[in-house]
Amino acid sequence: MSVFMSILKLLAGVGVFLAGMRFMSEGLQQSAGGGVKQMFAKFSDKRLVGYGIGTGVTAIIQSSDATTVMTMGLVNAGIMKLRQATSVVLGAKLGTTITGVIVALSAFSTGGFSFNTFFAAVSAVGVGMIVFTKKDKINRIGRILMGFGFIFVGLIMMCESMVTDEINGFFVGLFTAIRNPILLLLMSFLFTGLIQSSSAATGIYIALVGAGTMTTFQALFLVMGANVGTCVTAIWAAIGASADTKRVAFLHITTAAFGALVFSILLTFFGKQASAFLDSAISLPEWRIALFNVVFNLTYTLLLLPFVGKLEQLARLCIKDTSKKEQPVVTFIDDRMLETPSIAVAQVQKEILRMANLSKANLSIAIKALGGDMSQRDTLIDNEQTINTLNREIASFLIKISTHGSITAVDEKLVGSLHHVISDIERIGDHARNFVEFADELNRQGCAFSADAQAELAVMYGRVSEMFDLGLGVIESRDRSGLKKLAALEDEVDALKRVYGEHHIKRLHEGVCTIESGMYYYDVITELERIADHIINIAFSVDSPTGTIAAVIE
Repeated sequence: MSVFMSILKLLAGVGVFLAGMRFMSEGLQQSAGGGVKQMFAKFSDKRLVGYGIGTGVTAIIQSSDATTVMTMGLVNAGIMKLRQATSVVLGAKLGTTITGVIVALSAFSTGGFSFNTFFAAVSAVGVGMIVFTKKDKINRIGRILMGFGFIFVGLIMMCESMVTDEINGFFVGLFTAIRNPILLLLMSFLFTGLIQSSSAATGIYIALVGAGTMTTFQALFLVMGANVGTCVTAIWAAIGASADTKRVAFLHITTAAFGALVFSILLTFFGKQASAFLDSAISLPEWRIALFNVVFNLTYTLLLLPFVGKLEQLARLCIKDTSKKEQPVVTFIDDRMLETPSIAVAQVQKEILRMANLSKANLSIAIKALGGDMSQRDTLIDNEQTINTLNREIASFLIKISTHGSITAVDEKLVGSLHHVISDIERIGDHARNFVEFADELNRQGCAFSADAQAELAVMYGRVSEMFDLGLGVIESRDRSGLKKLAALEDEVDALKRVYGEHHIKRLHEGVCTIESGMYYYDVITELERIADHIINIAFSVDSPTGTIAAVIE
């Protein structure tokens, strides 16, 4: 094999390896999306809980970067505290070591049987599951198996490229020349920052050790450098974020640097003894590096865990609060959450509920205004501006979620229905604004609704308000048990509109209502009836993307 072809095969192996990690990570995220959501729903001030969540989530999604950036998004949105985030970030560093263990499986072989080749063949099973079935669950499993197999295909290609004496000699010469621990750390830092994955970098180092192109001693420093280099992603994600979010990125890199510094000092003095111990205790070179990676991350993160409070103080001391800025309109969503679509979907639902509650509050203010109470008119206008902005921001966020490769079919369907939900919520806000404009006109003309008309509006609004509470409960819990009651209330609102319309005509004939006020009264009951329709659309979206009632009520 020519040197040129060996280089191409090496690069191809690295590419297939990285693609395999990506496919496996996306497949795991799709399959375990609900589990990840449940884990993050349980975060608390307890350090071990946060540490366990960080470890578990990262082991599932195979990316400490994704876990850290997602945590930064939760902090930026004010949902997670800095102290909680610190524990999660420390746990993520341990969770990412599972990839090294997976790669180390390539070292097993017995009686001429190569586990490396066997695992690589799993990719064919995964591809077959994707190609020959349309079922989403099987496709997700196929994606995981395909990615898992590709990791070993890439490893085989990298190892085979080392067969050429020139290529092997080049790497042996390179690592013979670079024996300085600081240079090894720096080289690994730059390489990991470039590919933005410590798991991938460590996997490649394990493969190189297995091929005999570097010593155990050198690989130990490269592994530690990779743990620091992966922090580059979080640094980029912190740009333009809140002070606390920048503190999460600061703690991410300082804790990794602390671990690398302490172990580098120890290995500088005792590295040869440690390498000799690993070489004698573990026969397979790949496992020496994989187990060191686990022990290294487990040791320094557990050492730092009791000092989470002190770490928080350090971060606050080093990164000061910025000058007070205008609060962002969105509360629960942040683009950093897009790293894990299942979390992003859960958070956007919270933002939509907040938007719906603002519309409900505006409707209450508007009904009071029709009764003559204009004291909260400015509040309604501010809320309406917020609702309109939320509509745009949420719609944009939903589009970003739907284009993410790791979104599940269930979440994709939900995202489609949420587009209709925010549209209906925004329309309810428009109706409330119309009511205030009606109230302004009545005041300007010196008119008012009669006592009977006001009593009827109170009854009709009461039914609509009850529907609103019930509908919000349905979309928050995704529980369809209240849909039939909601449909019955909507029928009642329709009936009230017909009856009150007849009463209205009768009052006009009797001169109880003026023509001017009567015109606005009929507009109000008509719009209340339309609001009820919007609430039906919102609630019934749990079963029908467009909120179609016929598809749900049997």
